[in-house]
Amino acid sequence: MFNKTEASVVFNNVCLNERMLPEYIYIFYFSHYLFFDFLRIEMNVFFILFVLFPVAEPSYQIIDSGLDDLWEGFKTKFEKKYDTPIIEVQRRLIWERNFRHVIFHNREADKGMQTFWLGINEYADMNGHEFVAMKNGLKPRNLTSHKPKLTFVDTDVNDLPVEVDWRNEGYVTEVKNQGLCGACWAFSATGSLEGQHFKKTNDLISLSEQQLVDCCTDHDVNNAMTVSSSDFVVFGNNLDKPSACAICFEGNQGCSGGIMDSAFECIKDRGGIMSEIDYPYEAKNGHCDFDRSKVVAKCTGHVALKSGSEEALQKAVATVGPISAGIDAGHYTFILYSHGVYKSEDCSPRRLDHGVLVVGYGTEDGTDYWLVKNSWGKIWGMDGYVKMARNYKNMCGIATQASYPLV
Repeated sequence: MFNKTEASVVFNNVCLNERMLPEYIYIFYFSHYLFFDFLRIEMNVFFILFVLFPVAEPSYQIIDSGLDDLWEGFKTKFEKKYDTPIIEVQRRLIWERNFRHVIFHNREADKGMQTFWLGINEYADMNGHEFVAMKNGLKPRNLTSHKPKLTFVDTDVNDLPVEVDWRNEGYVTEVKNQGLCGACWAFSATGSLEGQHFKKTNDLISLSEQQLVDCCTDHDVNNAMTVSSSDFVVFGNNLDKPSACAICFEGNQGCSGGIMDSAFECIKDRGGIMSEIDYPYEAKNGHCDFDRSKVVAKCTGHVALKSGSEEALQKAVATVGPISAGIDAGHYTFILYSHGVYKSEDCSPRRLDHGVLVVGYGTEDGTDYWLVKNSWGKIWGMDGYVKMARNYKNMCGIATQASYPLV
């Protein structure tokens, strides 16, 4: 049985120890189609697999009652409410599985077998695939139709600072939360532009992600028509042909995903971007309410970094400022990340699904890392940040699709 005092440290993102392992069964479940060749039919099945049993008094319960208090604490802390008892059971089983993942992983981390620790956060009752579908909205660059006009290729990292953290220089706004909307690309883009605008004006302004969600889609000709005619000056003042928006904003689909490069070009074509105060975030697709008279920052284009080069990324971070980047963030180890330097052999350098902001780099306990700002709220990770392995196989593709705006 779990000891309540020991078990509670999970919720403080502190590692758990081996004594915490329950005497109950390990429970796994999955829902999918089973195919029976002899019947040639498909059945939608909810299947419970019991892996380990107690030596005496076998238990066949679906959930581990020893975790009841912790489950109730989880629901209270994160204000979880479920529509039906069946849905709560499903969420409970996912949560229990992730709970045990945390225990096993952190036991390895304590032994030096891992470089980072996991913790139970507000996403612990979600499957990885549904989390990715709701939160991770980065689209890949289409290099056939969208070749960057400017590329950062400087890979000389000699004489660079051994550590950079642009938060200390005033370049970075507070951690934001994209909610259940795949607008990570918008948060990454505004973060990089916020830094470059500060660098130029010494004025840090939180910029509007909602403007990018509403007004910078790949079908934006329709959205653009809803804006007042005075705003079309940036399109050549031709209402019949407002712009080649479908090219400029290619891949951007609001909460269904987008590309930072296209966001920068959209801001350029619009004539600027409004503040978050004037155009607040709503975590859903909406009508474009862009008001050019309330523009607080402008963009003249963007620069793409040499793909796959961590040296180019380091040079850009050290000399330019916070850099937008795409990563593979679809793994439970990333979703439940707590602290330490994230390093996973399962992470792909090519299958990118999430936009983030690289705000610095450094070294911790002999392991080089990138300091990355996420958009999943302050309760995730290290107050909303993650340290990702640097100079290690382009970890999670952090240098594959990086860019920054020009101002």
